[in-house]
Amino acid sequence: MPAGARHRAMTEAGGDERSSWSRALGVISAIGPPVTVATALLFYFGWARAEAQAAQMGLNVSLFGYAVQDYILISINALFLPLVCILAASVVWLALDRWLRRRIEEDRGRAVILKAAGITALLSGLLVGVSLVLAVVEPARTALFTPYLMALGVLVATWCMRLRRLGRDRTSPTLSSEQRAVETTLILSIVTLLLFWGTADYAQAVGRRLALNFEQGVQYMPRAEVYSPKPLGIGSAAVTEVQVGTGDAALYRYDGLRLLVLSGGRFFFLHDGWTPRDGTVIVLPDDNSVRIEFRR
Repeated sequence: MPAGARHRAMTEAGGDERSSWSRALGVISAIGPPVTVATALLFYFGWARAEAQAAQMGLNVSLFGYAVQDYILISINALFLPLVCILAASVVWLALDRWLRRRIEEDRGRAVILKAAGITALLSGLLVGVSLVLAVVEPARTALFTPYLMALGVLVATWCMRLRRLGRDRTSPTLSSEQRAVETTLILSIVTLLLFWGTADYAQAVGRRLALNFEQGVQYMPRAEVYSPKPLGIGSAAVTEVQVGTGDAALYRYDGLRLLVLSGGRFFFLHDGWTPRDGTVIVLPDDNSVRIEFRR
């Protein structure tokens, strides 16, 4: 095939590729408005982080009474690092893809690029298969970043096959635009699910780490003194009860408390020396039944 005809054929193939991506993105956008989908994802990741943190502390996340906006706010820490890494990798990938496509269209090192793409696609497929088997057979020993590796493998394998398809002559059998759109939609769906899986695992790991950090940082939490006209019966040896009232006006003071969070109309306290293994979480209502004073 003449060089000019080959260039036109590859340009048309590139147009088909872009058309398939546009069709796939149109299908995905039809599922729901981007803002709604993003809000739902933030809520889910925030819940995963909070649930893992509460479980590490021996609690149920429903005790905290978090609202939707609370889950969205606490999800930011869990999503910040994965999103930055994904966006940075996307920028590098776009630049590399543009450079390789230009070299293929200009027939500069075309054979070497296509051969390397075929080998890379095979290795990426093996990576996805091995990672999936390990995740199913040994889920407890699967690395935290395994879903991200699987998503990367699927993307790289698909990308390399697209490069090889671009480098073939137009006389070779090719997929129709509809077939390309279906293929792209399926690939994006698989990658999205893998990213959800990996980010949920990461959010849970962040939640568990935060719960363990309370053990080292409990002494830096705000110190609280609770005053109550009736004995509260707090069953932690680290919390001391002192009667400071008179016989006619009984008043009890409780020392050794550290504020964890105020949520759902309740105060959650830890105590000095708290650990996830043998510590106690004290829950008191946010009403006029007790008076709470905070200090450093």
